[in-house]
Amino acid sequence: MDFLRYAESGAALLNADPVDLDSLGVLLAGRTRLQEQATARDAKRLTEFAARLRPVFAASDEGRVPDVVAGLNALLAEHPVTPQISDHDPAGLHLHAASGSVAVSDLLIAEMLLGLATLVCDLGPTRLGVCSAAPCRQAYLDTSPNRSRRYCSDRCSSRANVAAYRARQRAGAR
Repeated sequence: MDFLRYAESGAALLNADPVDLDSLGVLLAGRTRLQEQATARDAKRLTEFAARLRPVFAASDEGRVPDVVAGLNALLAEHPVTPQISDHDPAGLHLHAASGSVAVSDLLIAEMLLGLATLVCDLGPTRLGVCSAAPCRQAYLDTSPNRSRRYCSDRCSSRANVAAYRARQRAGAR
């Protein structure tokens, strides 16, 4: 199981919100079997899940550790995750999130929660972020070694830095 990829899909879900069949297809890129099974009901359930997940990212971004833990624990209780050992990869055994349901949304939610919970436990509860560049509100994961990420992309970082530079130049000219 690639826990980081699963956690990243949680941020991607928030950035696709609201989810429709097209954005669900993007979330399922490379997973043809799941793309074929995805329904409008899955898209609706993922949109509802995203609304519950966004406050966890906001709490992490604001350093509210108890809210991150409580939020993820509440989602884990609501959407139980069953990891299973898989041997389909000849390179070795690894874990997959299993779902008791056949719904694509249930499997994706289980993967996202297991990935996010693992990331929070391994790297810390303040590694989920919301872009600091106004008006962007994209979600991201901060896997930087020094916990310094503040923007969802290089584009937002550059835009914010240029705006700050120009503001300093205007202030200095006065």
